[in-house]
Amino acid sequence: MTNDSTQTRAALRFEGQSAAITGAARGIGLAIAKRLAEEGASLLLTDVLVDELAAAARELTMVGGARLAVIAADLSTEAGADKVLQEAMATLGTIDILVNNAGGGVILPFFSHTPETLKATIDRNLWTAIWCTRAFLPGMVERRYGRIVNLGADSVRNGLHNHAAYNAAKGGMHGLTTGLAREFARSGVTVNTVAPCAVSTDRFRAAQQASPENYARFLDVIPMGRAAEESEVASMVAYVASREASFVTGQVISVNGGSTML
Repeated sequence: MTNDSTQTRAALRFEGQSAAITGAARGIGLAIAKRLAEEGASLLLTDVLVDELAAAARELTMVGGARLAVIAADLSTEAGADKVLQEAMATLGTIDILVNNAGGGVILPFFSHTPETLKATIDRNLWTAIWCTRAFLPGMVERRYGRIVNLGADSVRNGLHNHAAYNAAKGGMHGLTTGLAREFARSGVTVNTVAPCAVSTDRFRAAQQASPENYARFLDVIPMGRAAEESEVASMVAYVASREASFVTGQVISVNGGSTML
């Protein structure tokens, strides 16, 4: 027998809380935003994709009913992250949850990379997380509460084909997670990484159709034989972002269909 009051409390576990989500215009970031909004969170969405960000905001106005703020910014710079922080303070007041989802790698054989593609990969995946964490963490420490959730990569653990540069960036994020978690363990702030394997985003499916043989390598390492759904990744992010996960910090939690174990 379902207890309706228990169900309602679970559905609104982020009521009264605000979350900043980077890379929120589409894909995993948008799925995370939807999940947190459905559970009562107010949201600040940020991305460099201006038109897609506006479309995401329109879509999210139909979800949840909590406050919603949107700002386009280049988070690979300190100025961009500070711009987002100022918008958060002006519109939402405080941020309880920071989801460092901005990213996107240039997946190439190592010798096919150029200085530009290497820099883009590190900027998008690692510097965005560093600058946003530097911007939002002081307020969390001051309030003695916060959840930082980074989106890492299971490929760091399994050495996936053509992922060396991408893994360098995501591996840096994994290391940032453990270092911050230990440093701020007594501050009321937890820091964790959710590390997906291949995820069935629009971009992944388009790339898979363009190069089936190459992308088959990415799926061959997954015992379940398929990519993750965006909602499956968002579910784990919602857990570690919640008050329920108060004793979980410094973890890299894979959502990977078994591609790495233990």
